[in-house]
Amino acid sequence: MEFDTIILGAGAAGLMCAAHCGGRVLLVDHARRAGEKIRISGGGRCNFTNTGTGPGNFLSQNPHFAKSALARYTPWDFVSLVSDHGIAWHEKTLGQLFCDDSAKQIVAMLTGLCEGAGVDLALETSVEAVRHGAQGYAVTLSGRGTQRQVSARRLVVATGGKSIPKMGATGLAYDIARQFGLKVTETRPGLVPFTFTEGRFAALSGLSLPARVTAARSFDEALLFTHRGLSGPAVLQASSYWREGEEVAVSLAPGADPFATLRRLRAEAGRRSLLRSLDALMPARLADFLGVEWGLSGNLADQSDKALGALAERLTDWRLLPSGSEGYRTAEVTLGGVDTDGLDSRTMEARTRQGLYFIGECVDVTGWLGGYNFQWAWASAMACAGALREG
Repeated sequence: MEFDTIILGAGAAGLMCAAHCGGRVLLVDHARRAGEKIRISGGGRCNFTNTGTGPGNFLSQNPHFAKSALARYTPWDFVSLVSDHGIAWHEKTLGQLFCDDSAKQIVAMLTGLCEGAGVDLALETSVEAVRHGAQGYAVTLSGRGTQRQVSARRLVVATGGKSIPKMGATGLAYDIARQFGLKVTETRPGLVPFTFTEGRFAALSGLSLPARVTAARSFDEALLFTHRGLSGPAVLQASSYWREGEEVAVSLAPGADPFATLRRLRAEAGRRSLLRSLDALMPARLADFLGVEWGLSGNLADQSDKALGALAERLTDWRLLPSGSEGYRTAEVTLGGVDTDGLDSRTMEARTRQGLYFIGECVDVTGWLGGYNFQWAWASAMACAGALREG
């Protein structure tokens, strides 16, 4: 079976590329349905882009690599595509755009575009081997009890990273990259909850509050206490900048002045207990927890400015040492990947291997939480698709 292009991976990047690259295209995926990660994203409503997308919202060993693709296919280009297909959307917060109804609409849009473009879709199909010869790329596929070999002049790898292995995520993209002489940077879980020693925050499980979480970079969003540790947007964001064995700093009063608040309360109600005074700064359940953990006692009137200042500092710079993270099991993305030094930023083609392309999450470009990784999927896919059409 001969094709112009074989695309491995029917996720966001693979579907987008297949729908727009032209020619005879075979799109391969091991899953029963295309776009499974799209389907479960954003609580089932798909945070499909972010209007504030820029190179600064991504982590990569080369912070400049993503600029070309992101500039040539913007969030508003994808919004236009979504709107043209009658999909209603809304901004939730911080530039994050979601479907009003369901993430399934995005999947249906992309699969519909692929069908309209005549793309052959091979689901429940695994890649057994990839070879390169004078005629292009030969890929051995297996599925439903049969094995076959297909070939094409161009091969696009869009199989993602290692995140959420229960959905079938593997390191296939990295294996193919290494096979053809490309380097792969260190990979690790990103946008992932922190874990702590057993039961550390069990009494606070389910409690959420605004916070600033810092691990090399600070994020002001919600923090969520869980039975196993810390989660919530602020934690997930910071986790991408965190390394095993490092502390994270948590401010429980971002944008506030706890020292001024405590001094004011001391002047107004000095007989109030120090513990209950914290209720003005945080939920009572957290105040009770910190009261025990930090040994808080006495009334406000008994506290000197020095003592209140020390407490305020702890509230704005609570140092915590995670025992680890939830790992790839729940990580939303994989940090690192195919080294961008080996790819052309305008086409996503391997510099030393003609006709071989890598797009989406498998590349060493990882976005923040909030629609940035989808935008990278769309943009890198369109950069590749444009090159394939011209070629």
